[in-house]
Amino acid sequence: MKISSLFIAMLFYGSTVFSQTNYSSETLDKIKEVENNVSGNLLLNGEQPGTITERMAKYNVKGMSIAVIHDYKIAWAKGYGWADESEKRPVTPETLFEPGSISKTLNAIGILKLAQDKKVDLYTDINTYLSSWKFPYDSLSNGKKISLANLLSHMAGLSVHGFPGHNINGPVPTLLQVLDGKKPSFTPAVRSMFEPDLKFQYSGGGTSISQIILTDLVGQPYEEWMYNNVLKPIGMIHSTYAQPPAEGIRHLCASAYNRDGSPIAGKFHVYPEQAAAGLWMTPSDLSHYIIDMQLAHQGKPSAVLIGDMVKLHLSPYNDGPTALGTFIEDHDGVKYFQHSAGNDGFCGQFYGSMEDGYGVVIFMNTDFGKLMPEVINSVAKAYNWKNFYREPQRKTSIEMADKEIKAYEGIYLYDDSWAAIGKKDNEYHFFTDCTYAKMYFISPTGFFNEEFQSNKNMIKDEKGNVVGYTRMVGEKEYPRALKVINPDTTNLSNQFYGDIGWYYFETKKYKEALTYFSRGTQVYPEDLNMLVNRAHMYLFNNEYNKARDIYKAHLTNIVRPGYSWEDLMREDYTYFKDKKYDMQLFDRVFDELKVKKP
Repeated sequence: MKISSLFIAMLFYGSTVFSQTNYSSETLDKIKEVENNVSGNLLLNGEQPGTITERMAKYNVKGMSIAVIHDYKIAWAKGYGWADESEKRPVTPETLFEPGSISKTLNAIGILKLAQDKKVDLYTDINTYLSSWKFPYDSLSNGKKISLANLLSHMAGLSVHGFPGHNINGPVPTLLQVLDGKKPSFTPAVRSMFEPDLKFQYSGGGTSISQIILTDLVGQPYEEWMYNNVLKPIGMIHSTYAQPPAEGIRHLCASAYNRDGSPIAGKFHVYPEQAAAGLWMTPSDLSHYIIDMQLAHQGKPSAVLIGDMVKLHLSPYNDGPTALGTFIEDHDGVKYFQHSAGNDGFCGQFYGSMEDGYGVVIFMNTDFGKLMPEVINSVAKAYNWKNFYREPQRKTSIEMADKEIKAYEGIYLYDDSWAAIGKKDNEYHFFTDCTYAKMYFISPTGFFNEEFQSNKNMIKDEKGNVVGYTRMVGEKEYPRALKVINPDTTNLSNQFYGDIGWYYFETKKYKEALTYFSRGTQVYPEDLNMLVNRAHMYLFNNEYNKARDIYKAHLTNIVRPGYSWEDLMREDYTYFKDKKYDMQLFDRVFDELKVKKP
């Protein structure tokens, strides 16, 4: 039976589950304890833990919602800040969020239900069940077939980590277009990177294949079947996989914000990849799932799954980091299941203990999730979770003038990775693994970061030039990081050239970005993505003619099947426009080359 928008809206209006505010004095004390004991991994120079609202202000978080589980029950739920700042609409426990990849966890429950109903075998070739689309095996799969267990555990060896989402007013691809990388999809086709069961490779693309399998088998829209067979039975009656959510519940939906605090165009993005990223929910709703799994793990009946399926959902697959739908963590012998998530302008995370009934769910309407582990740590301390709470480090630092740090600027190579020291928003930082980390100096050459374990000490040659830095974790010394002296003599991976180029772009050093994109096109002349990024950097560096000549020379190129150079230009145009960059030169080049704007 089709679930109408009116019916879903009535569920929201009629429910009083989230309206509880008359907590006991003991619970109110616990709430205050959680709220007033929030810190990162580091307390510097006598600093004390702060409050949730103080940390939200520090990280520019507009709104946050939390539900805490204690003794297999929702102990309390609370909202902070704004669901929509311009509308002055506050976050409440009823506010719906679209945090992203936690959608995969409930999708896995749906697939496991199909397995227990004998509709699928979790270990059979996925093409056995696909009828509207078939997975195109090639030599990279090495003759091995992909199973649903592979998809749910991210052991299928497939591409496409995640999805950027689409403007609610723009063209939105079908899921089949997403799987084949056809416009208006922003991502390449979902294909094999290596054979299944070889190693862990996170793939939202693989989850999307499981969505097609489900709809092919049940013959119903994904959001309807999942609501009737998973969400509603498990107690998630306020949640929906509908993309976009029905008009009748939009007033309950949080609006999405970039990490700089600017709003996402159209309030939020749309995800045809419902199983991978499309579930709208509240922390209290997700808590019902956690409690159901915790009780089932203790031998009590689940609302959806039988015991064998619960075990598959909560046990590592092939000794990897994931079960079928969750990540399993071992904290010195104490097991927790969890999943984190991030969509454009949203993020979230949940934890549930395997024993004793602890848990927490946090959603925020920002894609910068640094606050989440801090609040989770505070909850773990307040409720005395076994082997979970981490005491912050207490350290002392010295002040360093910018002119002294400037000598350390540059790119550094270490192990199979790279790092940078540079300046962004008038503050020096250490950057690696997509993270801008503040530098705390303990000597004129030595520093540490809150986000990374190692202490670093800059190395100079006999002439006083910086050539690298050492890395120490406790008493253990790791291989040194070496500074790139001349980018034009490097021979890096194309990913490194692209990532370093984008790092310099984000820090508004367009000349340096050009250096790496230019070297990248020399080493990888067939990489059209590298080439178009080089053209973009020419535009941002006000070298219009050089940019135009690159765009013009490649107008007839095909980047990948079904995706042209012009498609690539239009996609990047949309990205820069959404990020509020000055588009005058882009408009000029599109007009001159007669390329249709998106």
